[in-house]
Amino acid sequence: MKKVIPVLVAIVLICVVIGVSYGKTLLDKYSYGQEWADYNSYFNIYSSDEVPVILQDSKIEEKAKMIDGNIYFPLDTVKELFTARFYHDYNENLLLYTNAETTIRTEIGSTSYTEAGESKTFSYPITVEKGDTIYVAIEYIKKFVNFSYELFKDPVHMQIYTEWGDKEVATVKKPTAVRWRAGVKSEILTEVATGDVVELLEPLDDWMKVKTADGFIGYLEQKFIEDERYEKETPVTEVAPENYSSLNRGHKINLAWHNMEYVQGASELYAQCSKVKSVNVISPTWFWLTDNDGNFDSVASAEYVDAAHKMGMEVWALIANFHSYTDVDTESVLTYTSKREHLIEGLIAAALQYNIDGINLDFEQVPTSTGDAYIQFVRELALAYHENNLVLSVDNYVPTAYTAFYNREEQGKFADYVIIMGYDEHYAGSDAGSVSSMPWMVKGIQDTVSVVPAEKVINAIPFYTRVWKTVGDETTSEAVTMQVAADFLSRNGLTAKWDDATNQNYAEATIGTTFYQVWMEDLESLKVRLNVIKESGIAGVAEWKLGQELPEVWDLIEAYMNY
Repeated sequence: MKKVIPVLVAIVLICVVIGVSYGKTLLDKYSYGQEWADYNSYFNIYSSDEVPVILQDSKIEEKAKMIDGNIYFPLDTVKELFTARFYHDYNENLLLYTNAETTIRTEIGSTSYTEAGESKTFSYPITVEKGDTIYVAIEYIKKFVNFSYELFKDPVHMQIYTEWGDKEVATVKKPTAVRWRAGVKSEILTEVATGDVVELLEPLDDWMKVKTADGFIGYLEQKFIEDERYEKETPVTEVAPENYSSLNRGHKINLAWHNMEYVQGASELYAQCSKVKSVNVISPTWFWLTDNDGNFDSVASAEYVDAAHKMGMEVWALIANFHSYTDVDTESVLTYTSKREHLIEGLIAAALQYNIDGINLDFEQVPTSTGDAYIQFVRELALAYHENNLVLSVDNYVPTAYTAFYNREEQGKFADYVIIMGYDEHYAGSDAGSVSSMPWMVKGIQDTVSVVPAEKVINAIPFYTRVWKTVGDETTSEAVTMQVAADFLSRNGLTAKWDDATNQNYAEATIGTTFYQVWMEDLESLKVRLNVIKESGIAGVAEWKLGQELPEVWDLIEAYMNY
């Protein structure tokens, strides 16, 4: 017996050790971790002045910045999160915001801003420039945009709402921790107490992804929540909806461009329009930029305007940023606020002098980098023109990804009409093809009315076509009138056949060593185009340009106008 007792004691001790060890393992596995999260890692904070942002229900990469105790956002972030309406004039050190009524401006670094001629003041700088970055005070942004924000401490971070709806919430049953990840060992982000309300984001096994009242997004065990329900969020409505003025005529528009290089009066207008029908707007190419300071040349004529009015036509004079004898850098004009103002003042003076009814803005090949300045010019031009009861129409390419910076949606808010230049699908220097195939034109209309009200959209059609010539590997083309194209076919004994892909008559032939191709603009193609325009419900049609058409086209256009 004496020999057995030590053995039993040893066995008991071994069992105790094993039990303690196993119990410790179980304790380690199932007990709750007490380590707190590193907030710099959680929020990806890299400097002490960064302010992390929870936007709606997500942590975002963009950060605010704490500058002298005030919250600022980088201008690029402002445009991404709040509004793209701010315009930074880096040449003249200004920040502009144009709404439906006026342009509000502040100098970079200033504590004051000017609105409708009245100077107002902040108690701290509205903008701060650090390196290449402009920062805008959050309270200044709130002047223009509806959103809410709440700032939290320890660590400093903020919650922002720009949208509101119904959110799912629950009540906390008992005090517990909200953890960075789903697991009892995960680091603690914050603690919640009995009765606290958390927003429910996403279930994960026995855990629930939540957002707490103090702006942390983490995980809470589902056993600690009850009374799941939906609550309606209260939207911020401090900034009233904008009411954009419009001089939309409320009837179909038939605009014809009259291209000219010198002053023409009533007799030239009568001659050019002797066979036209149902044209209610004529757009003479009267103005074009001549230098980088916003000056322009003019071939305007009061006699021409008077004659047009007597013929029942409004005059929307065209202003272009190009001409055969000028070399103007559009960017140098548009990126200076003072130059834009000078150009606008000149255009209004000309409109009043010649009694014209509006302007047709035809700025083409604008550099991508100048997109913001271009749309700011459209805003400012629209406000100034409406103040003087003048119509603003804006010419646009058929929408593509690389012309998105023309910002047709913003144009549709400020301009009275947005005109699609529904031609040059294929152009001098491109591969051979139609000037305007039907699928291409249809898509242009659809893409435009997706962002611009249909009652503001006009689709322009070509009165010209191209005769394509291929010799060996070289392809060239010549833009010709409808009659010249028809004569080409007749002279060479060619018969065009209907092409279902383009909805045009098409002809081709090899003559000598030259391969010719023509996609005809004629009565048949025009009839299909006008039917599409009619069915789309847009504001009307425009034609480039007078003098290139067959007389019979006006019967078709008149029928469209009278439909």
